[in-house]
Amino acid sequence: MTGLLEGKVAFITGAARGQGRSHAVRMAEEGADVIAVDLCAQIGTVPYGMATPEDLAETVRQVEALDRRIVASTVDVRDSAGLQSALDDGVAQLGGLDVVSANAGVFSTARFEDLTDDQWDDMIGVNLTGVFRTARAAVPHLKANPDGGAMVLTSSTAGVKGIPNAAHYVAAKHGVVGLMKTLANELAPHRIRVNSLHPTTVDTDMIQNPAMYGLFRPDLGTSATREDAEAGFRTTNKLDVPWVESIDISNALVWLCSDLARYVTGVQLPVDAGNLVK
Repeated sequence: MTGLLEGKVAFITGAARGQGRSHAVRMAEEGADVIAVDLCAQIGTVPYGMATPEDLAETVRQVEALDRRIVASTVDVRDSAGLQSALDDGVAQLGGLDVVSANAGVFSTARFEDLTDDQWDDMIGVNLTGVFRTARAAVPHLKANPDGGAMVLTSSTAGVKGIPNAAHYVAAKHGVVGLMKTLANELAPHRIRVNSLHPTTVDTDMIQNPAMYGLFRPDLGTSATREDAEAGFRTTNKLDVPWVESIDISNALVWLCSDLARYVTGVQLPVDAGNLVK
């Protein structure tokens, strides 16, 4: 049986672990080869441990175990030249580009008046400027594809509504939606579809850390555990789950990038357990 992305090449940022690794593996299962990038280093304002070179190597191992090709690079999405070089090299090795998943993102929290310049700059730099630079690097390759292509920008439920203690994150994720809508208009004549994904909390390191637990259990602060915070997470969703899994986002991504969604563009797709209707 032919996979939904058979013979395609997918470019995925933030691919070392979490949603990014899940996206790479799920797309490989559907027949895609992968160009994978990740910073694989720490950003000072991010309150949890970020991905490592070993994490990216594990993504490579899992994709190759599916008998698909993968070109992986350590790149900061804020670095235009590095990002372009990594993508160009991957396209040269794999023969083209069909799909883009602008997935790389970080999270931190603070009340608005306590946000530092560094927190703001790092958040906007990775979560919005990084998406812009990913898309800009990819567009010439997608335009060169006679069959067009699909681009999916990862936003959040915070790209649709405001949430407290994360003004910088909310601003970045709202910005991603504006970028998506503009690109959907500009790129449609080239048969390139552009959509955004809007997950609720996903069971990854971005939410499974003491800083996040402390938001839901301020009485315990950073000593709160996953178990302590689970009930609080559960209250954010209409369906009775505290969070969704990376595979849930990956399945939506595969659908958006496949011919099953061939006429879907300019759409904000929630995978949110009812978060936005609550």
